[in-house]
Formats: sequence, C-alpha cells, structure tokens
Amino acid sequence: MSIHSDTLDHTGRIVWYVTWPLAFWNVYVFVWYLQYKFTGNPGSVELFTTLTDWLGFHGYEAVMRIGTGSAELLASILLVIAPSRVFGAVLSAGIMGGAIFFHLVSPLGVDPYGDGGVLFKEACETLASSLVILVLLRHEVMAWIDWARARVTKPA
Repeated sequence: MSIHSDTLDHTGRIVWYVTWPLAFWNVYVFVWYLQYKFTGNPGSVELFTTLTDWLGFHGYEAVMRIGTGSAELLASILLVIAPSRVFGAVLSAGIMGGAIFFHLVSPLGVDPYGDGGVLFKEACETLASSLVILVLLRHEVMAWIDWARARVTKPA
C-alpha cells in the first residue's frame, strides 16, 4: 500500500523526497506548540478557554488543549514514518482546517495574540503543506481509498 523509494521511477523518487520537507514543516509547527499546550502556558489556556466557552463547554479547556496537542503529536509521528505519511497528512489537514475555522468564526479572530496573526498564518501554511503532500502522494491516497472500498462494499 505504501510507496517504497527503491521501487519508484525517477519522477516518483523526486515526488517522494519533496514530501519530506513538507512533512517536517508540519512536525516542526506541531511539536513547537506542544510545549505550550502540554505545560498549560497561560496564552494557550486563554486561547482554549475562549474556544471552549464559545462552544458552550465551560471548564473543559484542558481537555480540548491536551486533546488537540495529542492529535498533533500523533500527526507528527505519522508524518515522519514514511509508510504512514498519508495518514499523518490527512490528520494534519483536519487539525489545521479546524484551527483555521475557529480562528475565522469564533471570538479568537485571526490575531488573538496581537502579533500579526502568526498562529493563523502558520495554520494556513501547515494546511497547505498537508494538502500538497496529499496531492503529491495522490496515487497512494487512491490506493487506500480503493482498499477501504473493497472492505466496505459487499458483493451483490
């Protein structure tokens, strides 16, 4: 199911190796912010308190903060393990899509820290990186979709 570099043609090797820096960008962003999420940094607590209060889940800031951090850690692990890169990119895109959504529709806004929207911009860059990985590895994505369809579809 996964692409192995020793079986790829020249173009496939180029595509495969281009995904590495994109994956490491996502890992860098996720791992960098884990220190704030997992240690209960006041800025992170304030951000997730704003979100959970807005969503009506008062008092669940730590659950959302640690849960988000855990999902980002899992995505990072999946991204650096070559055969699971597609799954890491899908999870990464989902996390960043959610982050962008909340920045746009919740009271957070695109610049919650007054720093020019660094967090929002990095979310957009990380989403773009994830989507590029998925486009570059689209044959692998389609192979997984076909595999799943074969397991779900029952013969008539």
